[in-house]
Amino acid sequence: MPVDTEDPREPTGPETTDDGSPGAAPDASTPAAGSVDDLMGAAAAATPAPAAAARPDLADLKAIIEALVFASPDPLTPKALFRLLEHEPQPDVEAALAALRADYHGHGGLQFVEVAGGFQIVTRPELHEWVRRLFHERRAQKLSVQALETLAVIAYKQPITAPEIAEIRGVNTTGVLATLLERHLIKISGRKLVVGRPFLYATTREFLIRFGLRDLNDLPKVEDMADVLGFDLPTRLAAAGPVDARLPLEPEESGAEESNHDDEETGAVH
Repeated sequence: MPVDTEDPREPTGPETTDDGSPGAAPDASTPAAGSVDDLMGAAAAATPAPAAAARPDLADLKAIIEALVFASPDPLTPKALFRLLEHEPQPDVEAALAALRADYHGHGGLQFVEVAGGFQIVTRPELHEWVRRLFHERRAQKLSVQALETLAVIAYKQPITAPEIAEIRGVNTTGVLATLLERHLIKISGRKLVVGRPFLYATTREFLIRFGLRDLNDLPKVEDMADVLGFDLPTRLAAAGPVDARLPLEPEESGAEESNHDDEETGAVH
């Protein structure tokens, strides 16, 4: 009986090809076909690269600007708007802004206005009485007639000192000035170059916002303001105000003044 002398535990020689020549030994450093590395590499190659983010069109920019203006607690200035949309071409932003203002022109209950160097979306003045009904239980602390008279004097004669205000009105205005300062409607803008160096008072950005003015050039005639606000015009208020040299205070930081809106007085709801 023939005996198989080959030990199955001993390694056999290299495999031979069809012609009898020895074949190459497998390389341990090369991954086998169908390995995890091959599969992951193939999957990565087959995955398309992410597409670049599409640039907003005019309609998208209008919607973005509208949302920003509506959500801003203060008038949103063009500078702030361009900063927020810094990745968009400025001409595109300006075109979207102009189109948005046109959309609000002449219809609807809201209007897109420019006030105090910025933009706001507010209710239309002619709807003030209807809006007031919504807030009929809300009691706003209105300015007194004395405060309105003092504010008018400062608005049309600024910068002006407390003694000069008292001379025009004929009464002491210390308490009224404190109220206007507390409401952020006026500010101390410097000191007059006279003996004692009294404070000079001027109106603030909050004053422009409250009365819906783009700047002081939008102030109506003093007689018209007196009629609208319901106070007697001081005789000396119509006279030309003095132009005084002054010692300026430290410049205010942009946006440092707190807003204290009084919707009952302006008839605009933000």
